[in-house]
Amino acid sequence: MNVLQIAWKNIRQNPATSVLGILLTAFGTGILCVLLLTSHQIEEQLDNNSRGIDLVVGAKGSPIQLILSSIYHMDNPTGNISLAEAQQLAANPMVKLAVPLSLGDNYRGHRIVGTDSTFLQLYGLELAEGRIWQADFEAAIGAEVAQKHNLKIGDNIYGAHGLSSEGHAHDEHAYTITGIFKPAHHVADRLILTNLASVWRMHGDHDEDEHEHEHGEEHDHEHEHNDSHDVAGVEEHEHHHGEEHDGHDHEEPQLVKSIMGDIGSGEREITSMLIQYRNPAAIGMFPRLVNQNTAMQAASPAIESARLFSLLGIGIDSLQILAYVIMLMAALSVFISLYNALKSRKYDLAIMRTLGASQGKLFGIVIAEGILLTFVGAIAGVVIGHIAIYLIGASTGGTATLLQALVLLPEEAWLVVIGVAIGFIAAVLPAIKAYKTSISQTLSGN
Repeated sequence: MNVLQIAWKNIRQNPATSVLGILLTAFGTGILCVLLLTSHQIEEQLDNNSRGIDLVVGAKGSPIQLILSSIYHMDNPTGNISLAEAQQLAANPMVKLAVPLSLGDNYRGHRIVGTDSTFLQLYGLELAEGRIWQADFEAAIGAEVAQKHNLKIGDNIYGAHGLSSEGHAHDEHAYTITGIFKPAHHVADRLILTNLASVWRMHGDHDEDEHEHEHGEEHDHEHEHNDSHDVAGVEEHEHHHGEEHDGHDHEEPQLVKSIMGDIGSGEREITSMLIQYRNPAAIGMFPRLVNQNTAMQAASPAIESARLFSLLGIGIDSLQILAYVIMLMAALSVFISLYNALKSRKYDLAIMRTLGASQGKLFGIVIAEGILLTFVGAIAGVVIGHIAIYLIGASTGGTATLLQALVLLPEEAWLVVIGVAIGFIAAVLPAIKAYKTSISQTLSGN
């Protein structure tokens, strides 16, 4: 028998202590693997979803909340902003691209976003089939929405108010799916895109019906949406859909032209606006312009995402400490297991010496036992970590665009190396004791 075969046989002779060492190593490695995968993929998603967006302009409030709601679509908006002010910002020479967003409804947990064609340009979206919206209550959906709910071109869907699928259903208007986007591997895969007028009409018509029922006459509608149950990014003052505007004697930014073409006259509000700068000089000037001279706030995705990830890092660091403590316990368990096993095997070791086994071979056998225990535990831990990621993604309704259980990172190899190193260190003292085994004293019973 070679060293590994003898070591594995010795491990099988002590199943209880061996299993304990393997389990402790597996749990510690599993926790580290989960933390590694989640932190890497979350950071990657943060970067992918905010790529190309230099600034988010919205209602005053929490900058992180504004970023979460407008870019990652994970929180309630901070409120609404005036369309007129948004148009003025979009016309600023420092702005290359301005993408309007109107939020407020969802379909089975997927955000319905009122916007224009600049959204497709910003996120690099391409159609897999169909076309983008051309009329009110037409929508193009992300690849994940189509796959998850088995939707196809021509299907009708009904939105629900708010961010939860349990909200009030807008059954007075159905959205007709006209296009399905190719997988983009970012947040757009989970969105339903339509034009701004559809969102305005959805909420404006609903409010008009209520007021006419109560008062019997038309009233202007102005509502603030600052709570978690009423976050529609748009409300109508009066609805004049289809009315054309002219008289502009200068070339307007795409945001201004596309919105004015959709909404006609009357004051409007949107939830937020995604800004892409024309030149780097705007980085220091434009946010100050927004924050000091308007009723809106400007939030930088780069700054707020870093702040958000640093907040997440506090919890990740705490869990890492727990994982290292468990790994230390695993090392202690392996050490105790090997040290105690030597007492019961000292006669076997002495006989092996008499049969020609060298001191180095005895040393290698004990070292191999420690390494095998923690190696098996580390491999099991990596598998457990990936299974945990899959279960987390499944329980939260996520798919490959969130946490990918089948992704293997190069850093995971270091987890196995750490496990092997722990086994080696734990086995050194017992191995030295085996190396110093005295044939005469052991066989004589001294």
